[in-house]
Amino acid sequence: MKFWQKYLACLLAVSLMAACGYQLRGNGSFWPPQMKKICVPVFENSSGRFELDIKLTKSVVSELVSRTKVEIVPERTQADGLLSGEVVAFKVQPIAFSSLGAATKFKITITTSIVFSDLINQKILFSDDNFIYTGEYDIPEGLDFETMESQAIDRIAEKFARQLVVNLLEGF
Repeated sequence: MKFWQKYLACLLAVSLMAACGYQLRGNGSFWPPQMKKICVPVFENSSGRFELDIKLTKSVVSELVSRTKVEIVPERTQADGLLSGEVVAFKVQPIAFSSLGAATKFKITITTSIVFSDLINQKILFSDDNFIYTGEYDIPEGLDFETMESQAIDRIAEKFARQLVVNLLEGF
């Protein structure tokens, strides 16, 4: 008898979650159905950090394709939507130090301006002039700063893209 009571309680809980609108984050519920082809030009780079624009754009394109199944097209004239961005600032600051005073942990802050436009209906679907993403990385003893920073930027670019696409999918 207790088994059936637990089974019914679980069934009731699951049905209540479905009824209250529970859903997985980033499932594309606000993605415009007409958005089949997107043009994503390489982000402009006003930050001065070499290749940051390319790394961010590449990660955003990869995330868009995997999460939305859109086709990325090279020309705006072929597209239903346009996702443009600009890397406004790139900042690296030490946040932890060794006993000898050498920096061992850094914080990276990337500030961008993003605009996602519906080219069919001629309207802006998403705009954020201050889209900021931060990440941290360690520099183990004996490794050089440049290599570790470059690897950290690669990881942060992927996380940046994931957050941006979730924002686009959720309609924020």
